[in-house]
Amino acid sequence: MQSLSRIALAASLAVVSMASQAADWSDTSIGYRYGSKFAEPFGSTEIHKNIFNLTHVSGYSYGTNFFNVDLLMSDKSDPSGVTVSDVNGERVATPSHTGAQEAYVVYRHTLDLAKVTGKDLSFSVVKNIGLTAGFDWNAKNDVGYNSRKRMLVAGPTFMFDVPGFLNVSLLQLWESNAPSGYSSFSNDSFAKPRYSYDAHPMLTAAWSIPVPVGLPISFEGFANFIVAKGKNEFGNQTAPETNIDMQLMYDVGTLWNTPKKFKVGFEYQYWKNKFGNSYKGGNDGAFAKTPMIRAEYHF
Repeated sequence: MQSLSRIALAASLAVVSMASQAADWSDTSIGYRYGSKFAEPFGSTEIHKNIFNLTHVSGYSYGTNFFNVDLLMSDKSDPSGVTVSDVNGERVATPSHTGAQEAYVVYRHTLDLAKVTGKDLSFSVVKNIGLTAGFDWNAKNDVGYNSRKRMLVAGPTFMFDVPGFLNVSLLQLWESNAPSGYSSFSNDSFAKPRYSYDAHPMLTAAWSIPVPVGLPISFEGFANFIVAKGKNEFGNQTAPETNIDMQLMYDVGTLWNTPKKFKVGFEYQYWKNKFGNSYKGGNDGAFAKTPMIRAEYHF
């Protein structure tokens, strides 16, 4: 997994470098966040995670690019593997004492329809309309599932006339996965071919809005509301998913006359029916409520 993380990071840096060279404007940052209340479906609800991220946003003549890679490192409450031993002739699996690692990549491109058509597309509180397309990609080495998610997205984006920005998109999702892990239910390893869920829509919002309190504080984040995606690869019905991640960030750089360089703040994530797994029936790990601390440096 460490080599996979290095590959993901190297590829991310290459993408950021190419996008920056072609951009009219760009903002690239590295960040860190930490929380002790992360949860995973069918797993613990008290997982500690250290998360490092690289984020790039840029604009060119006809639109914008957004790219983010998270490297997530869990503690042993979300183990990375198992040790199999023979006990009285029976194979017994013992979770590893090392935590799982995950790389999660998101890319979105939004085509600015006003710039493409040369027309004013504003109406009411909407100042512009775009077309968004992109992908999600992940890999994780946890003991129970070993996710290999691949997802394509496409749909319209509405840009609202607010201080800062607020973009709301209605995207169609085409998602597949190919888990390969160790089943704690059967004490044996498993590997499944790539499985495609039903195509399904997501209503998503992203925002960064200054808070009018006389200090350089901004309210930032995203929210995803995803409908059920049919049956999963194990034949179980999926559930509608809500993932809200919001932050209050203080621009510390203003103290040294370098605004928009270094930010610190608090973050909270509310994730119900995580990855489409229902939290009901004792699956508490599918409902995460996670406070975090966060810091980011902008180049």
